[in-house]
Amino acid sequence: MIEIGKWNNLKVIRSKDFGIYLGEEDSRTADTVLLPRKQVPDGIKAGASLDVFIYRDSQDRLIATTNKPLITMGEIKKLKVKSVTSIGAFMDWGLEKDILLPFKEQTAKLSEGREYLVVMYADKSDRLCVSMKLYNHLKPIEGYNEGDSFKGTVYEYKKGMGAFVAIDDLYSALIHESELYNKVYVGDVVSGRIIKIREDGKADLSLREPAYIQINEDSEMVYDIIKSYQGVLPFTDKADKELIKKEFGLSKNAFKRAVGHLLKERRVEITDSTINIVG
Repeated sequence: MIEIGKWNNLKVIRSKDFGIYLGEEDSRTADTVLLPRKQVPDGIKAGASLDVFIYRDSQDRLIATTNKPLITMGEIKKLKVKSVTSIGAFMDWGLEKDILLPFKEQTAKLSEGREYLVVMYADKSDRLCVSMKLYNHLKPIEGYNEGDSFKGTVYEYKKGMGAFVAIDDLYSALIHESELYNKVYVGDVVSGRIIKIREDGKADLSLREPAYIQINEDSEMVYDIIKSYQGVLPFTDKADKELIKKEFGLSKNAFKRAVGHLLKERRVEITDSTINIVG
């Protein structure tokens, strides 16, 4: 059986001026597929075997190619958006006809020229498409332990839950909303550490280092922002957590740790209503 979206090893059944027809042994006409003449290897004869990829051409007919696509059936890969239309986005997958990412399979508003992580599938009409809905296609995490560093791609964001990430573009993970102090967008490549691996093999992530490491970076960032206020920040570490998050991109606890570090180094002082740079 000839399988769409996959590499097939087929035999040359017959040759025409415009190409060769390929199929399995003793294929009937209905079970053959055309490889256009411009892709036919020199000297190939009837009965010879050939590895070809099967997809549909611009007229929705099954066709073979020896060109290598960037994605095959069931694979998860990054593809670039070529255009956004009324029926969805068309993505470059390395073949002549761009592949469709239907609107119903998108998890965010897309931008032309940007890459997104997708999986290939066949729709109800057996046409090849791609989807950004990867949750059920990603694997349980392997080769990682809690505390390890990671790098992955954001493929979906759900308010109240957080950013869904594919570690190494393979493994299922989540950055909980409580860990998101700066905005991340679908398509972003992010890095950080694994804070928990659950029984189902999915990982919880943080974009920040452990507090004892992160405090030095946070302290310098807080100090620089206070300097931008001419050395006098018009609120203290008792301010509302939303104000702190807006100004510094930190949780209230992280902000307090950073300010405490600066106090210990005698680089700032706190009044009833301000934090001031010393000297």
